[in-house]
Amino acid sequence: MSTYSLQGKVALVTGASRGIGRAIALTLAKQGMIVVGTARSEESLRTVQHDIEMAGGRAHYIVIDLAHPGSPKKIIEATIAACGRLDVLVNNAGLVAEGPLLDATLEEWDRLMAVNARAPFLLCKEAIPYMKAAGEGTIVQIVSVIGVKGYANQGVYTASKHALMGMSKVLAQEVQKDNIRVHTVLPGGVATDMIAQVRPDLDPKDLMLPEDIAEIVIFLLTHRSNAVIDDIHVRRASSSPWF
Repeated sequence: MSTYSLQGKVALVTGASRGIGRAIALTLAKQGMIVVGTARSEESLRTVQHDIEMAGGRAHYIVIDLAHPGSPKKIIEATIAACGRLDVLVNNAGLVAEGPLLDATLEEWDRLMAVNARAPFLLCKEAIPYMKAAGEGTIVQIVSVIGVKGYANQGVYTASKHALMGMSKVLAQEVQKDNIRVHTVLPGGVATDMIAQVRPDLDPKDLMLPEDIAEIVIFLLTHRSNAVIDDIHVRRASSSPWF
C-alpha cells in the first residue's frame, strides 16, 4: 500500500495544549504538516508551538473556548487566514464530568454537549466547504471508548460522546462523494490528566501513551487508498479483548 504525503498540508487540532492533542500536533508536524492548535491555555499552546518549531516544523495557535458557539467559525477563519487552506481536522478537545447522572446539573450537561458534540459539529460544518474546494479532506474524531459504552457516574460524558459518534457516522456518508473521509478513533485508558481524574483506579503503568494514539492518526492520514478504515477501537494491552 502506497503512503499519502502530508508534507506542506495543514492540520487543525483542537485540545492541542496537552495529552492526546499535544501528541497529535507534534507528530503531524514531524510529518511535515503545518499545524494549527487550539486550546484555552496560551502558555501551553506556546510551548507546543515552540517544540514544533525547534524540531523544524511550522505551527500556529488559537486561544479560544470551544464552549462558545461562535468559536468554531472563528477558528476556521483564522486557520484559513494564516495558512490559506485546511486539509485535516482533528476534533480532539473534550471535557469530562463525574457523578450520578440524575445529580448532573443543566450547566454541566450544556457545557459538555457544547464542547464534546456541538463544537466538533460546527467545526466540521465550517471546515468542509474548504475541503470540498480542495477536492479532498480528512476529519478525525477522537471519540473515546465511551462513545459506544456506558459507565456509571459518567452519564453526561457518555451522552456527549455518543452524540459525537452518531454525528460522525452520518457525516461520513454525506461527504463521501466529496472525497472527504471521516474517521473515528475510540481509545480506552490513555495516560492523560483526564484519565487520572475519572479513573484513578487504573494503574498508570497499564495506560496507553498519547503518542500511541497519535501514531494511529498518522496511519489513517497516510494510508489514503481504496481501503478505508471508518472506526478504530484501541484498548490497553492489560484490558480484556473485544471490549
